[in-house]
Amino acid sequence: MNPYSLYYEFDRQAWSGLPATAPLRITMEEFEQLKGLNDKVPFREVEEIYLPLTRFLDLLVENARTLHRTSASFLQNGAEPVPFIIGIAGSVAVGKSTTARLLQLLLSRCSEYRNVELITTDGFLFPNRVLEERGLMKRKGFPESYDIKKLLRFIRDIKAGKPVVHAPVYSHLSYDIVPDEVETIRQPDILIVEGINVLQVGKQSQVFVSDFFDYSIYVDAKEEDIEQWYVERFRMLRETAFLNPKSYFHRFAELHGEELVTTASGIWKDINAVNLHENILPTKGRAKMILEKGASHAVQRVFVRK
Repeated sequence: MNPYSLYYEFDRQAWSGLPATAPLRITMEEFEQLKGLNDKVPFREVEEIYLPLTRFLDLLVENARTLHRTSASFLQNGAEPVPFIIGIAGSVAVGKSTTARLLQLLLSRCSEYRNVELITTDGFLFPNRVLEERGLMKRKGFPESYDIKKLLRFIRDIKAGKPVVHAPVYSHLSYDIVPDEVETIRQPDILIVEGINVLQVGKQSQVFVSDFFDYSIYVDAKEEDIEQWYVERFRMLRETAFLNPKSYFHRFAELHGEELVTTASGIWKDINAVNLHENILPTKGRAKMILEKGASHAVQRVFVRK
């Protein structure tokens, strides 16, 4: 371990040996329901990786509340505690959604009264009609395809303690924003924001989404593993969601064998790999924690910012 690194480094054994005082509060059935479509993470991942992680985040939340109370007392301000916001970033198909959903469930069960909400940044993509007008349909998921101003307003209102905040809803079936449908968030204790773009910065704003995060996690893996997981997910979607005539990707439902693999790999190389190298991977060093996964989907190393 490099003593001058910005991160403390833990291999799987060392991380799983950290004290996780909370009991295991998730069943095998719940775990299977929370996992992504092709996520092969074993159930032991919860006990060995996510229980220490939940305990660590729980300590950060409680310390933040203590600091807020102390600051409010000094400033003679009786303001209510503000939500603790956690950002989760990483490539397409790396397993961010599974991580986010697991943490939402486990953190909500650390305290009887804890309200933990989860939002994905997909809802803040511009509608397809806007992307088509701007010639950005093949750049969907790139920074310019998001309504960053709307996302910033949402995060700012959450952090300011606004009683009711609305987020747009995205449909992976129609591959578009759902018109006139919103998700309502009411003053959560913790908000998890999951998306490939949450740690990105750009010239379009002097304030960034990550400025409002209390903690940030980057889910990482070797690119060849992520590509394989993407192709596997594409194959599973062809056998499920793509069969629905209402699916935006219904045209891929007839693909089989080598043609399917070639199509999925082509989409990965032409779009997702480009976005990974240009926009996502450069943000890894901005994360306060990195979860490094191996080919088996399980976390092999954990890096914690000093």
